Amino acid sequence: MIRPGDRILIAVSGGKDSLSLLHTLHHFQRHAPIDFELAAITIDPQSDDFDPSPLQAVMQTLGVEYYFVQEPILELASKHMKKDSFCAFCSRMRRGLMYKTAQQHQFNVLALGQHLDDLAESFLMSAFHGGQLNTMKAHYLNDEGNLRIIRPFVYVREAQLRDFAIEALLPVIEDNCPACFAKPTQRQHMKALLATQEAAYPNTFQTLLTTLKPLMRKGCPQPPVPC
Repeated sequence: MIRPGDRILIAVSGGKDSLSLLHTLHHFQRHAPIDFELAAITIDPQSDDFDPSPLQAVMQTLGVEYYFVQEPILELASKHMKKDSFCAFCSRMRRGLMYKTAQQHQFNVLALGQHLDDLAESFLMSAFHGGQLNTMKAHYLNDEGNLRIIRPFVYVREAQLRDFAIEALLPVIEDNCPACFAKPTQRQHMKALLATQEAAYPNTFQTLLTTLKPLMRKGCPQPPVPC
C-alpha cells in the first residue's frame, strides 16, 4: 500500500482507530526501509457535541504536519440533506473535504483507519439492505485517478486497536461522531449481530475474511505493490 516517495495524508477523527493508524504509520515512517512523507487531517463538523481541537496539540507533539478543516456539516445537513441518512451525508462531505485538501497540497495517498470489523459490518449492510455483495476497498483510486486511498488496518480487529489505544495511552476522543451516538444505526445493529455470531462461532471473522478478500481487493491499483 505504501510506496517510496508517497505523500500520505492520514484522516484523524480522534477516535481509537484513526489515532492508532496515526501512531502506527508515524512509527513505520521512522523504521521502514522506504522513504515517504506523512501529514494528518481532521474535519471539524462544528458540532457542540464534538470538539477535536485537542488533536492540534497531539500533532505538535508528534511533529506531524496538520490540516484542521472546519465545515458546518450539521448545519448544511439540516438545509440540504434529502433522502440520505445523516451518516451518509456527513461521510460524503468529509470525504470531499479530505480529497480537496489532499489535492491542494500534493498528497497522492489518503490513509483511512477502518478495520476488519468495519468491513464485515459494511458487507452485511450491503447484502441485507442494498442487495449487493460489497464492502470497503483496501486500496483503490479515486474517480479522478490522482489519489490512492488505503486502509492499512483491513486485517486488524477492532478489539486489537482498542487494546493498543489503551496500552499506548492515546488521547482518544470518545464521542468523535457528532450524531451517531444519539440513536442506534444500521451499523450498530450489524455489530451486535456479528458479536452474537462470534460468541457462538469463534472463527466467524476468520471465515468472513476469506469471503471479504476478493471484495476488498477489487480494483486494487497495480503495480508495483499488491494489495
